[in-house]
Amino acid sequence: MLQIYCHSRCTTCKKALKWLDDQGIAYELHDIETDHPDGETVRKYHALSGLPLRRLFNTSGVKYRELGLSQKLPSMSDDEQYDLLASDGMLVKRPLVVGDGFVLFGFKEQDWADRFLGK
Repeated sequence: MLQIYCHSRCTTCKKALKWLDDQGIAYELHDIETDHPDGETVRKYHALSGLPLRRLFNTSGVKYRELGLSQKLPSMSDDEQYDLLASDGMLVKRPLVVGDGFVLFGFKEQDWADRFLGK
């Protein structure tokens, strides 16, 4: 079953959950703030996603801005970035969807339709 990490007040997460419900796709919901992936899991999800590491960050989040990460990330090592992502689920781009052999960060309807519906 799909695992989906969301934040209850995130409008993008709400859209993504509605889209999954509308398609009849079952999932197990996790609160990314309290039940976020640990460092080893973040590494695994990063590898499965095929994305650059910086794309795993929630760049529009308050925490990201408070920490000044747009300036700091370029000089941080991968290990430091993994540790940061694992330290606070609010830094992780959401929704985070984990399926059998794949991971999606964020909600882009066409990407999800391609993945889940083969469109």
